[in-house]
Order: sequence, then structure tokens, then C-alpha cells
Amino acid sequence: MPVLFVFEKGANMNYSEITPYIRELAELSGSNNHIRPEMYSEHDVKRGLRDLDGSGVVAGLTEVSHILSKTKDTEGNTVPCEGQLYYRGINIRNIVDGFLADDRPGFEEVIYLLLFSRLPTKDELGKFCEQLSVYRSLPPSFVRDMILKAPGKDMMNILSRSVLALYAYDENPDDISTANVLRQCLQLIAQFPLLSVYGYQSFQHYHNNNSLFIHYPKKELNTAENLLYILRENGEYTPLEARLLDLALVLHAEHGGGNNSTFTTHVVTSSGTDTYSAISAALGSLKGPRHGGANIKVMQMFDDMKQSINTSDIGAVKDYLVRLLDKEAFDGAGLIYGMGHAVYSLSDPRADILRTYAEKLSEEKDMVEEFMLYETVEKLAPEIIAEKRKMYKGVSANVDFYSGMVYKMLGLPYELFTPIFAVARIAGWSAHRMEEIQNAGKIIRPAYINVKDEERYTKLTDR
Repeated sequence: MPVLFVFEKGANMNYSEITPYIRELAELSGSNNHIRPEMYSEHDVKRGLRDLDGSGVVAGLTEVSHILSKTKDTEGNTVPCEGQLYYRGINIRNIVDGFLADDRPGFEEVIYLLLFSRLPTKDELGKFCEQLSVYRSLPPSFVRDMILKAPGKDMMNILSRSVLALYAYDENPDDISTANVLRQCLQLIAQFPLLSVYGYQSFQHYHNNNSLFIHYPKKELNTAENLLYILRENGEYTPLEARLLDLALVLHAEHGGGNNSTFTTHVVTSSGTDTYSAISAALGSLKGPRHGGANIKVMQMFDDMKQSINTSDIGAVKDYLVRLLDKEAFDGAGLIYGMGHAVYSLSDPRADILRTYAEKLSEEKDMVEEFMLYETVEKLAPEIIAEKRKMYKGVSANVDFYSGMVYKMLGLPYELFTPIFAVARIAGWSAHRMEEIQNAGKIIRPAYINVKDEERYTKLTDR
């Protein structure tokens, strides 16, 4: 028999409205929060799981990657050094130099390296790329029902929702054996560019009345090439564009177990849950402006700068940066976005590498003047921050400083900046999920200290 649903007509309510009563409850919540900042030092709690010098509190072991920002001097003292990043023990600079010298893409071999802890042979890489190509598709019904029929307002939420929905299309979603999780991870790695671009095109069609076009990926193209091909209506791109996007994916693929989204992957994976839930949680972390959304802030800051001052005047640029720190410019946050990093001090190797190739693309795109503005800010900002903040740790440009400009030169919309970060970082998340499943066996459960004073219970009628 057919099932009949009867819906009663209810009040026409705006569920997004913050009512006076909700504001009253919010004030009650805020007034009863008595955890003061100084309590963290009183109880020897590392707020944000960081030591006073900004170093992360050790929470686990990993073989996936390593960040080096400090070294020992001749007297045995710990001192800052030029930043180094290692994927499975191999310096990222050597990895990049290797594939660029051969004029070949590097992202796929980096995925292989991160997952299997060694570089592939030529034959192994070819077979691996063929497997990714097989997985680089989505069920037609999924594209129709989950993307085209349900356009969202935020790209990261669209991506997260799509990943959770793929659970329903998997005939064996809850098996957390190594082989099954690897299969799921490889499929998600291959599908993330499609989920991101198709979600963006659907968003543009329904919210901005843009023409809707769907390009299916080409088997012979790599990840970066396919992303540009399916994004652009004419499907065209230059070799330099594809090379630089591939480089950006390599540099964003992994950054240690302690970054927020990767640590989230470890925490959620340790509960024994499925791959789709773990990766969706990581996406929720990456969405935050303190993490994956930082390069958008860099671009918006530079847009505001160009509208506010004469950027060819060095004095005006310096004054603008001072006003940024004084919370008198841009968003009033008191930050120069793209400058400084939680771990690196003297330099971020990813920013150093990306800067060189960003300059080459700026010449192809006739954007040399804008690139020079970035260089000017990169030079001035550390001096101004050190003076205004009395910081002597060392401040340098991080990868977000140049990645936003690279994406802009590639014609990528702001809405795709963070999803493309996810397209790269899914490789690292997958490696860490595999590592957690294979080596841990315990659920991650840190402790919190209760600082609430005991109160006497009174009956409801006595309050």
C-alpha cells in the first residue's frame, strides 16, 4: 500500500531569526561563563594545546610528515631556523625540484608517497593514476539529486554534505579494514575536484543565474588539469597554469598531524567511525577562517588596500599596515593576513616555493605590478609587526599569503579557494586516517579540569 504523509499547516516562522528570548538566553550563557584566561596558567593547562612559545603540545606519533622550524646552536640552545617541511622523510623542496626538473606533474606521486611511505616507480605511478582516473567520476543520480537539485549557500558546507551523502552510495561504508578504507580514500581523493567544481557551478546557476555547464573529467588529464578543464566553460588552460595549480596542490597536501583539520581526522577516526564521517568532520574544521579560509582573507585585505590607498606609494602601504594592526583598517581584527605561522618563524618553505612560480605566472597574466605589491607587503610587514607587537620570534609570509594570489591569477573564484585546499589536503587526511586505524587502537580522549565551584541544589519552587 502507498504511504500517505499528512502535513499539518503550521505557523509561517523564520527559523533563522534571533528572537529577544534567544538573546536573553545568550546573555545568560555569557554571564555564567567564569573561565578567565589566567586560569589556564594557574592550572598549567596549555590553552589551544600550545606551549607559551607557540609549539604544539605533543599528542601522538606520526610518520606522515614533519615540520622543522627550530634547531640547536653550538651551545645547545634552541633557536629558530629556516622552515623545512618533510613528506615521509623527504624534503618538500627536493620533491618539488624533482618533478619540476622533469616537467611533469607532482600531485599524484605525492599522494602515493603520503599513503605508502615511498615514492613510486614510473610503472607504479602509471597504474596508480589509472586507478584514480577510474574513480574520478560520480554516480549520475548523485550529481542530479545531491548537487544540481540541492544548491547550497556555502561551498564548504556543500562539499561536506556531499561527502556525507556518498555514504549512502557505498555498499560497504562501515568496514574500517585497511583495504576498504584505502578504497574509500582513493575514491574521495579522485572525486573532490568534481564535488567542488560541480557544487560551485550549481551555486552560480541557482543563485546568480549563470549558465549551467557540466564537463565530465578526461581520463588522460591529471588532477590539476581536470580541475581547470571542468571549471572553465571552454575547458582551456595553459601548461603554466596547470603546472602552478599542481604545485599548489602538492604544497597543501599535508602539514603534520597537529594542524586542526588533521588532528580532527585522528580524533574522529579513533572512535571507529566511517571514512565519510571522519572526512566530513575534517572539512568542518578546514572551513574556519583560522585554518583553510585564511587565503581568502589575504585576498580581501589586498582588495581593500587597493581601494583605500595609492599602493604605488610605499609610505601609504606602510601606514595602511600600521592601521591594520591598530584595528583601524579592513575588518578591524588587528591582523595582517598571510603573515606569521603557528610553527614557522623565519620562513615557510611552501611560501618560498610558491613565490617563485607566482612571479612567473604574474608575467604571463600581466599582473607583475600586483605581484610587486605582495613583495612590498612581505618585506614591510615583519618589521611593523615586530615593532607594534614587540615580537622577536620572527614573522614571515605563510603559504596563504601567495596561494590566494595564485588562485586569483588562475581565474579561480573566491568561493573555491578553501575547497581547493581540501582537494589537496584530502591526501594528507587519508594518510593520517590510515595511520590511526593501523597503529592506534585507543579512542582519543584528553582530560579537562573542572573549575566550577560546587553549589547547593535547591528545589524548583525555592529558586
